[in-house]
Amino acid sequence: MSERQSWPTEIRLRNDRRSILIRFEDGTEYDLPAEYLRVLSPSAEVQGHAPDQRKTVPGKIDVAITAIDPVGNYAIRPTFSDGHDSGLFTWAYLRRLGEENSDLWSAYLADLERQGLSRESRRPG
Repeated sequence: MSERQSWPTEIRLRNDRRSILIRFEDGTEYDLPAEYLRVLSPSAEVQGHAPDQRKTVPGKIDVAITAIDPVGNYAIRPTFSDGHDSGLFTWAYLRRLGEENSDLWSAYLADLERQGLSRESRRPG
């Protein structure tokens, strides 16, 4: 991960609300899917208050981003279609999610499998 603070020059919610494009001042850019952002939310609800409290969040394959609110000059707070809105995504965390996408996503999928969970939403009935 980059040691120095990297500032975004653009954060754009895609028209289908399924991902955000983030461009940083050094020219790197990432397209981060809503599901990925939701299941790796930095919120206490997902991360817990200690590493052993981290939760694996299943069933978010269909989640969308309904809003993105700025938080000061250091973060955004996305609101997801399932109502989750408590994660503050700092510039550094967004950069990490972009840079480590493959490893973080693979670890998430492995956690789902290990726990017998699915990316699919449970449908009532």
